[in-house]
Amino acid sequence: MANSRHRKQDNRSNNVERIRDIVKNTEEKVQEAEISMEFADPLESNRLKEKNKRRKQSIEALKEEMKDEMTARKKGEI
Repeated sequence: MANSRHRKQDNRSNNVERIRDIVKNTEEKVQEAEISMEFADPLESNRLKEKNKRRKQSIEALKEEMKDEMTARKKGEI
């Protein structure tokens, strides 16, 4: 039980790779949703469009975070 009180150490060494994988996965979901929209009714198509809009915003934010992590890595902060 004593171990449950200790927080895991923050390991940023693989953040760039982890974020890259998340971006790739999200981009694939955007593509899948775009294909689904071709066969969806108007209500579902609109829902997918809105979801893709949020996904694209997330992708942009993740790319900025990845840049920050790469900069930190180059400066030796990680």
